[in-house]
Amino acid sequence: MKQILKHSFEAVSLLTTENGLLDITIIPATNQPDWIVPSSLVLSVDDFDEWVWNYQWQQQEVAVFHLLPPEKTPSKMIVLEGNTSAHRIALQTTGEIKQRQVRISDVKDIDLPERYVTMSQDNEHAEAKTSQPVGSSHNANNNDHTEKQTSAERFRENVVLSYLFQTVAIDSTPYLVADLDKIAHQLVDLDS
Repeated sequence: MKQILKHSFEAVSLLTTENGLLDITIIPATNQPDWIVPSSLVLSVDDFDEWVWNYQWQQQEVAVFHLLPPEKTPSKMIVLEGNTSAHRIALQTTGEIKQRQVRISDVKDIDLPERYVTMSQDNEHAEAKTSQPVGSSHNANNNDHTEKQTSAERFRENVVLSYLFQTVAIDSTPYLVADLDKIAHQLVDLDS
């Protein structure tokens, strides 16, 4: 039987010109920081100016996540690779999509800027009020628990905190890293 050799990790290997850089795509978003995704996940960037919930891409229907409110006219559709072909998603937005390389050391973890936290919480509370039946009486503690539980389980497009994975800063500019797995799985489940 052949012995398996263990690899010894050396942190210096991350500092090479090839391994120390990330190829990212910056996707503009409204009422939240612009998104960054690894460029290798971007399958397609198409001009598309119609608000849709599903997008026909290469003979496959792809669920759409919107990075702008319904009253704004979209201009781009970005198709992202998923864990499986069924879990591909499209992002609908407006504005210029940018690609760049950044050093890993230039990407800093930060908290979501307060204005976006406040906006997300306001949207969540407004949504909770409109979805609550008129005349129903709920215990405030029970309602708070339900809201927090719902945020953890389901994302909502207008509630950034429901799909936020991490906020990072590059050159002092905040960017959002979304929980793409959560979004893809929920969109596919809702679509089924």
